[in-house]
Amino acid sequence: MAEHSLVAAGEEPEERAIEAALRPKNLDDFVGQHRVRKQLSLVLQASRMRGRTADHVLFSGPPGLGKTTLAMIVAAEMNAPLRLSSGPAIQHAGDLAAILSSLSEGEVLFLDEIHRMSRPAEEMLYMAMEDFRVDIVVGKGAGATAIPLELPPFTLVGATTRAGLLPGPLRDRFGFTGHLEFYSVPELELVLRRSAGLLDLKVNSAGFAEIAGRSRGTPRIANRLLRRVRDWALVHGVEQIDARSASAALDMYEVDKKGLDRLDRAVLDALITKFGGGPVGLSTLAIAVGEETETVETVAEPFLVREGLLGRTPRGRIALAAAWTHLGYAVPAGVFAQEQLDLFEAGADESPAADLAPDGQ
Repeated sequence: MAEHSLVAAGEEPEERAIEAALRPKNLDDFVGQHRVRKQLSLVLQASRMRGRTADHVLFSGPPGLGKTTLAMIVAAEMNAPLRLSSGPAIQHAGDLAAILSSLSEGEVLFLDEIHRMSRPAEEMLYMAMEDFRVDIVVGKGAGATAIPLELPPFTLVGATTRAGLLPGPLRDRFGFTGHLEFYSVPELELVLRRSAGLLDLKVNSAGFAEIAGRSRGTPRIANRLLRRVRDWALVHGVEQIDARSASAALDMYEVDKKGLDRLDRAVLDALITKFGGGPVGLSTLAIAVGEETETVETVAEPFLVREGLLGRTPRGRIALAAAWTHLGYAVPAGVFAQEQLDLFEAGADESPAADLAPDGQ
């Protein structure tokens, strides 16, 4: 991941602490996701009225929309302790057994990126979720013995950015599934107003709108940009942040009006200037911008596709007409017609592999 990409940058310990302080602690303070929030509130309230642990919950959606925050809120609303882990950390059934056997009654277990768990651990989780029991295998070969271990009732909260990779049997064991959507600019302004209050930061309405408009529909990015604008204002002696100062700060960090950062623009610029708008294979495009293939595919592409700037076709990636215009290039004759044909072919292709092939083959 590009270290100089502000919207995709890693968090330093101090930044993580600030991020944690800005997290809402209950559903009433959580901004946006009205449908999911309303449904989840009903599930939790019914569980409290019955005096039972809440059903297992699955949150899906792109990074930065509040899945971890909602998991913490589930534990807070149920007045239960919270245990945090992740799918990549559970590579053996024994890893999961150790976590499950140490849970207390009513505890909330949060597994981030649950789709990345190992298959043996996943199969153990089926029985744990449904029957609150796991079988511990002792010994090897013909002498192996399965010892049943009873578990106290608990609530599993899973989070995934790739819901399609979850096997059906695991997905069906969740009593409630909530898919989180990208935020609108007005919703992000509400997020920023709350965060600015917690940071004791003075920002006017135009300043909030400027930051929200560059935040890619993601609260995590909005809060990160707000902190960078705060730094800029402190250094430049600005007491109240307005649209002009917010714009100057974010321009310095290379986040443009549409929310594109350095990597996003490098990808589009390479597509246009080096490959005539495409199509070009993903690995070739990554080499052209000096980044790893995975970085281009997971960090830059989703936003560029969502904004209608880049297209993924069976023959490779293409720069759409809006990308030429946004970067200040004249759109060559015939580009619009060709991109429509490429996207039609991509839509007609039934095989997802064709769309995702690294070289567009």
